[in-house]
Amino acid sequence: MDAILNYSTEILLLLFLVITFLQSGIDKITDWKGNLSWLKEHFKDTPLKSIVPLMLGVILIIEVVAGMLCLIGVYEISTSGESLMALYGAILSCVGLLMLLFGQRVAKDYAGAMTIAVYFIPAAFLVFLLQA
Repeated sequence: MDAILNYSTEILLLLFLVITFLQSGIDKITDWKGNLSWLKEHFKDTPLKSIVPLMLGVILIIEVVAGMLCLIGVYEISTSGESLMALYGAILSCVGLLMLLFGQRVAKDYAGAMTIAVYFIPAAFLVFLLQA
């Protein structure tokens, strides 16, 4: 119980990332065709249009792995105070968000890019906390 109280900020941020990335990954798995169709349209006028299925697959893997690492991190911090998996999950979350940001900027979806920044701030803050 002490670990939960001592690391409550880290645990809450990890849970935020777990929900964000596992939900997104599950959505991509359960609605692959819908996501692929939307993304093909989103990137139709960009140099990325020919690699949309590959990009979707890479993002799917990153989201699921990041979410799982964050979930393992919650368990580790709660039970032993260890945070290595949590740090890996937070870093991978930031990498995934930077990839999404890049795509939004290339597609000239500046409002979408701004939304990703809202997710990036707590993820980057979590990396900072876990490195301290």
